Amino acid sequence: MPHMTAPDLAHAAPDLKAIQALAAPDMTAMDALIRRRLASDVVLVNQIAEYIVGAGGKRLRPMLLLLAAGALGHRGPDAHQLAAVVEFIHTSTLLHDDVVDESDLRRGRKTANAVWGNAASVLVGDFLYSRSFQLMVELERMDVQKILADTTNMIAEGEVLQLLHVRNPDTDEAAYLRVIERKTAILFAAATRLGALLAGADAATQQALHDYGLRLGYAFQIADDVLDYASDAATMGKNLGDDLAEGKMTLPLIHAMAHSDATVRGELRRIVEEGDLDGLATVQAAIARCGSLDYSRARATTYADAADTALAALPGNAYVDALRGLARYSVSRDH
Repeated sequence: MPHMTAPDLAHAAPDLKAIQALAAPDMTAMDALIRRRLASDVVLVNQIAEYIVGAGGKRLRPMLLLLAAGALGHRGPDAHQLAAVVEFIHTSTLLHDDVVDESDLRRGRKTANAVWGNAASVLVGDFLYSRSFQLMVELERMDVQKILADTTNMIAEGEVLQLLHVRNPDTDEAAYLRVIERKTAILFAAATRLGALLAGADAATQQALHDYGLRLGYAFQIADDVLDYASDAATMGKNLGDDLAEGKMTLPLIHAMAHSDATVRGELRRIVEEGDLDGLATVQAAIARCGSLDYSRARATTYADAADTALAALPGNAYVDALRGLARYSVSRDH
């Protein structure tokens, strides 16, 4: 692979392929470890785990850990193993999420629960979650275990919080942000903090990378929620309006609800409470009228800019530039 100098990533438009190329050797090592450690003598576990992991995706969370460690001069087997832990945790949450949300499409293909049923998906999710803790314990790092134990607990809280807000038209922006902090941003933050921890960084640098990851997670999720009202199944890999059908109050709808007149607000309340996907056009019209997509994009951009700012004290190198590039990518992507 040709050497990638810092300016390639620092000054260009966010190029995910260039960032992935920088991380590729470490990601390949992590993938090999994942394949080895997925193995089970229970055939269905192997089938479902391979189906999910083999689906690909951007593998953003483990890549963040590897880039954060690389930014501080650390690469090696412990980083590959911890990146695999992060990916297993994330994958287990996807299996559980799709069951809770009754989703039938992810990344453009059927979800595991649509293929094998809810029970098998939940149980294999449990397998991946417990396998992640086996891998974690092997590193014999109590500081690592504490971060991941706290993180997985917060993710579970986020799932319950989101459940409490399903079909609740009174969900406001503050409540929405509390959900995405726990559901998305906290695992981003753990990944980048753990990269710093493995590199032996001081407390201030660990905190800076935690702050970067947290803010990036907010930006990424808000941008994702914008796409649910502004993209399509072919581009995004899931159905337009899925969030509405699942009763999720995301920022574009929250903003439209707050800025519509009483008549429209009443209709939006009904659509949300009933999960009425036939009302999608009405919701989209209200979102367009209130400028809610632009508002949400601006909020995502604010978090992405804050993520970039958190890296100010880090050294200048290609890995730091890749992290900056991911902050820009989080709000410029179309899927």
